[in-house]
Amino acid sequence: MEKQIIIYTSNTCGYCHAAKDYLDSLGVEYQERNVSTDMEARKELMQKGFMGVPVLLVDEEVIQGFDKARIDQLLK
Repeated sequence: MEKQIIIYTSNTCGYCHAAKDYLDSLGVEYQERNVSTDMEARKELMQKGFMGVPVLLVDEEVIQGFDKARIDQLLK
């Protein structure tokens, strides 16, 4: 079963680029919500209680920051 992955990013975030590159290397599909260019995405992220990026939602699980081990764990 395919997991739904949403990643909140910004244009200037190096960890965001690393997280997306890692997901790409795994061949995993994800939906990117860039808080630099999408004000609705910024509001969504703040309503969830986060002020920084990257934030990944894997189904209902939240990963704050680029945590490769946690990503691997949730994608199993």
